[in-house]
Amino acid sequence: MGVWMAGQLNAAPVIIKRKKIIQAGGHHGGAWKVAYADFVTAMMAFFMLMWLLNATTEKQRKGLADYFNPVIPINRISGGGNSAFGGDSVFSEDTLAKSGTGATAENAAAADAARGDTAPRPGQGADGTSAEAQQQAVEKALTARGGESMTMERALRHVITRVTDEGLVIEVFDLPDVPLFIGNSAEPRPVTHDIAKLLSETLGLAANALAVNGHVRAYPITLIDNPVWDLSAARAQAFRGLIEGAGLPTARMQRIGGFADRKPVTADPMAVRNNRLEVILLRKDR
Repeated sequence: MGVWMAGQLNAAPVIIKRKKIIQAGGHHGGAWKVAYADFVTAMMAFFMLMWLLNATTEKQRKGLADYFNPVIPINRISGGGNSAFGGDSVFSEDTLAKSGTGATAENAAAADAARGDTAPRPGQGADGTSAEAQQQAVEKALTARGGESMTMERALRHVITRVTDEGLVIEVFDLPDVPLFIGNSAEPRPVTHDIAKLLSETLGLAANALAVNGHVRAYPITLIDNPVWDLSAARAQAFRGLIEGAGLPTARMQRIGGFADRKPVTADPMAVRNNRLEVILLRKDR
């Protein structure tokens, strides 16, 4: 008995190990697939954007930008301003709310017209329209004509418009692969004839006086006889002749100017883009 008890006391303790078995989940989730799909979609949109920027003209890109920034009036009969609150801002003095169809400094009321107060104000054309309104009318007419044929569509690649203090500027410029004149001369190419005809018809929408400015790119200073002054003036004169020959009244032409290479529009004054003509629809007060 004593021996058995001693054996029991000297026996090694029994250790019981319990293993926790974790069953495999099978499917580990698909969040990474969603993230990858979003990444592929974003890359596809990026490459489409790059393609559109390369495949469209400056005017087409402006049209796309304007599409995503529409300006739609809420009501035709509203206050004197062009926004929901009857003015550009709370500090605006030019657009004051009025009853009826509205009347402002730019759009006189019927009572003013009855008193003979119909003279165009600074910034307006001969017909009383503002330079911005003229720009919209000219751009709309140019866009409409551009859809008539491939010839007009190619011609409009050379044309952009902008409003300055002097008036509405229609800029006609060289493209790297399609210049407006032959070589370093003032002899117009066929595309220049098409542009002149298009502008002659479009400028008939207003009665303002016109000016034509010629600009050319810079030439190397090593030239003994630098042609920039004579060439810019000759090209402006040639384009004036084309516009008037297409039907524009001669009396509307007020001045011709040659600015040589003094006003480049690019960082590189020798870039082809600096070869350009400016047809300016002058403001009434200029």
